[in-house]
Amino acid sequence: MLSAEEALGRLQEGNQRFVADVQDTTHQKAASTNKQRRNELLMGQTPFAIVLGCSDSRVPAELVFDQGLGDLFVIRVAGNIVSPSQVGSVEFAADRFGTPLVVVLGHSCCGAVSATIEELLSETKAGAGNLRSIVDRIRPSVEPLMETELRHNHDALMDQAVRANVRSSVNHLRHGSEILERLIQDKKLLIVGAEYSLETGVVDFFDIPVE
Repeated sequence: MLSAEEALGRLQEGNQRFVADVQDTTHQKAASTNKQRRNELLMGQTPFAIVLGCSDSRVPAELVFDQGLGDLFVIRVAGNIVSPSQVGSVEFAADRFGTPLVVVLGHSCCGAVSATIEELLSETKAGAGNLRSIVDRIRPSVEPLMETELRHNHDALMDQAVRANVRSSVNHLRHGSEILERLIQDKKLLIVGAEYSLETGVVDFFDIPVE
């Protein structure tokens, strides 16, 4: 198994290939090799990174990071929010498979974040039913920004809100689970934030702990 730092480097290199539109030929991605790879994975999986990302169809983690079958344990939910089911999924992969890296992947122009901002600006409820649960989880990370001058600059507000929401999810994972806290303390797990640019395809990693 790779170290967390090696796993992060592999994702960064994969994203660079994605942006350059050059696939890694060492990954078994061709149709002729998919069956072989599937057969290899029948005995189990050892994903080297966990990605908690947004459900947005424009941000498929395996493509964005140029990875193949069995490489990533991907959890997708609108707004890359963290609820008990997401925490449990991360715990499962980190504890069961020894996966050393978790990436919370937000993206520019996130619809869930935009809906939250619209609600805060208009002071009317955005969405109904279960959609409320998503907005309600994003809201606490965005509300402080509304007390700043960003309130008058929608594009800048949106940029900062996306990052604030990612940081909130990262913080929740780092401090909302005994299992994950133990793995972090034992230097077996690293949790970082990242933002994917819909415009450029670049993933910018941030909120990386400094030892």
